[in-house]
Amino acid sequence: MLLGFVLVALAVGAYLVARETSVFAVQAVDVRGGTPALRAQVRAALAPVVGRSLLRVDGDTVAHAVAPLPGVRSYSFDRSFPHTLRLVVRPEQPVFILRRVPGKDAFLVAASGRVIRPLAHSRRSSLPRLWVTKDIHVVVGERLGAAPTEAASALSLLRGAPLPGGVHVVRAGGKELTLVLGGGLELRLGDGGDLRLKLAIARRILRQTGAASAGEGYLDVSVPERPVLSVNPQLGGRG
Repeated sequence: MLLGFVLVALAVGAYLVARETSVFAVQAVDVRGGTPALRAQVRAALAPVVGRSLLRVDGDTVAHAVAPLPGVRSYSFDRSFPHTLRLVVRPEQPVFILRRVPGKDAFLVAASGRVIRPLAHSRRSSLPRLWVTKDIHVVVGERLGAAPTEAASALSLLRGAPLPGGVHVVRAGGKELTLVLGGGLELRLGDGGDLRLKLAIARRILRQTGAASAGEGYLDVSVPERPVLSVNPQLGGRG
């Protein structure tokens, strides 16, 4: 028993020495995932830990540095002894451009509803637009209100399975969530409930009828059990 206590004491002492000295000092921050620009941001945010013992770099330390970065959706980290801190970052995925009127303000918004960054040349992007008034509070790194976040959720579901014609404009507010397709047809989703089901029904109807290219009109799937399709009779008939 005495020998056991001695070994434990030696181990604790060795840990404390290693924790407070430069034996395991961080010399490199290895970041993987995301774009080169995002990886550079993460390394810059973690620059203060360089020189600190790996044993003193814990989850709170990393979270304090990395979580506020607008482009980071999530991350994982581990310590690669003796001198490397490794991180794998999963970037936010942009789904629409928020425009404020009056004015030229434009912001890139992620699937989570988080504002990633201002956008200087929004016309170069083919992402859908969501227009809001100047009184809407927009802060880079923070999430938008409920309606824009519902819009972001809907658009995120379309990333792997886009709608015919694509989405050009988004309208969100109250219980209205509407996607305006490239040909002008409105896809009315109602509130943010059952979005996956509503979009699946809309996709099937649009493919079967070709209504996405019929021009003005609407497809209302706000009540998924009773979808309603109405198109301009001069352009594509009525159904």
